[in-house]
Amino acid sequence: MRDTRESRLLLVLLVAIAFALITVDIRGGEQSPLDGARQAAASVFGPVENGVAHVVSPVGNAVGAVRDSGERHNRIARLEQENAALKAKLGSSDRNRSRATQLDKILKTAGTGQYGIKGAQVIAIGAAQGFSWTVTIDAGSRDGIARDMTVLNGDGLVGRVTTVGADTATVLLANDPDFTVGTRMEKTNEIGFANGQGGRSLRVQLLNGKAAVKKGDRLVTFGSSADKPFVPGVPVGQIVKVEPSNGDLTRTLQVRPYVAFSQLDVVGVVVQPPRQDPRDTVLPAKPAKPKPAPTVTVTATPTASDDDPSRS
Repeated sequence: MRDTRESRLLLVLLVAIAFALITVDIRGGEQSPLDGARQAAASVFGPVENGVAHVVSPVGNAVGAVRDSGERHNRIARLEQENAALKAKLGSSDRNRSRATQLDKILKTAGTGQYGIKGAQVIAIGAAQGFSWTVTIDAGSRDGIARDMTVLNGDGLVGRVTTVGADTATVLLANDPDFTVGTRMEKTNEIGFANGQGGRSLRVQLLNGKAAVKKGDRLVTFGSSADKPFVPGVPVGQIVKVEPSNGDLTRTLQVRPYVAFSQLDVVGVVVQPPRQDPRDTVLPAKPAKPKPAPTVTVTATPTASDDDPSRS
């Protein structure tokens, strides 16, 4: 249609008629004379609107999802972080309790033996020196750690310091095949030397081949000159086997160490030796043997009536 004066007048007339119909419809409400026409239009155009809505709705949902995805992602990430933090808190709480228990045992051992110790944590297993049984601790020369210091935990002898850095140190474990420590038997004071055998028990040779020893007897460290590398009195282990002497000048024992070398976590480095040899005092108290329950035997005693035949 050309833009002429007549077309403009027609457009204005149609707009005016449309406003008039809207006004009449609004004022009429439910009684509007146009209600029938509106219902007819709804029946004609309603299906079309529904079809269009079904087509457009997924697009609208997608747009809304894109709009909200950033917020949703942030919320999920925040919840995941809170969950991870909670798990870490719970895990660290259990671990802290375990470490507190270990540290308490170490302090009791140090207090009984009068050892001055520096606490440290095992941060690595094995070192660069081949296949040695070693661990790395998070304490070094800045903490007063020096080479050839005794290392223990709440159970007993762990090893000795071999290499020291500013903030870390390497500890050779007592079960290493190259490890040797002087030992003293509980009560009898028989002296020997213990050697590591890797993952197996310690091998101890007593200097007295005729020493009276038995399974279950316990050993502590004998101590070194100037208390390096070993201070005296640190629990070493318990005899699990006494090998036949066969007339040898020495006596060979298999000793189960008190320390679980594969479970080391918190240890103590002895930075100050005891003033006196604690001997056997650091060893844990032996469990009391259960007393046998008393038994009562009841014996029936015959009465006079049972022995008198006239009363039968």
